[in-house]
Amino acid sequence: MIYGYVRVSTDHQDCANQKLGIEAKANALGLHIDKYIEDDGISGTKEPEKRALGKLLSILQPDDIVIVSEISRLGRKLFMIMRILEHCMKIGARVYTVKDNYELGDNIQSKVLAFAFALSAEIERDLISQRTREALAHIKASGRKLGRAFGCKNKSHKLDGKYYIIKKLKESGLSNRKIAKKLKVSSTTINYYIKAQIDRN
Repeated sequence: MIYGYVRVSTDHQDCANQKLGIEAKANALGLHIDKYIEDDGISGTKEPEKRALGKLLSILQPDDIVIVSEISRLGRKLFMIMRILEHCMKIGARVYTVKDNYELGDNIQSKVLAFAFALSAEIERDLISQRTREALAHIKASGRKLGRAFGCKNKSHKLDGKYYIIKKLKESGLSNRKIAKKLKVSSTTINYYIKAQIDRN
């Protein structure tokens, strides 16, 4: 089996971009993706068992192939990524990455590259966290309040431009929960959006 693994936060455009890259990689290797496994809105710091990735790892067979956008999609912690790759290696499954142009094999070069890529992914995550903390500390030290100003509302909404789609789905008898699932947002987001539209109109 040839699997494509995708992990995104909430950016559906990024999900589409990852799939395009994975498809291109598969084509270059003369392969066809049999199934996509997606972790939508789940942090890479979570253990694989708490993600769809864990289910994929549990069903991998010898000679199966997993293609992923980049090695950091598997996880954001060094030893977590190494455990995942070690599991695939023991089973005899192969892992390809698009951006890193990495191929997991049972050789020392693969292991060294995997370590390097995983380490860089963790360093990048830590640096981003550190910069965020420093920026927040600077804002607090300057006397400015953190968060949105009182009475300020978002100028844009993730459902902007989808009013008529939601209206038609409501008219067809779908519940807010089912509409939320179809549009890949939370039920709370749909409830607030619909209420805001009713209040506006």
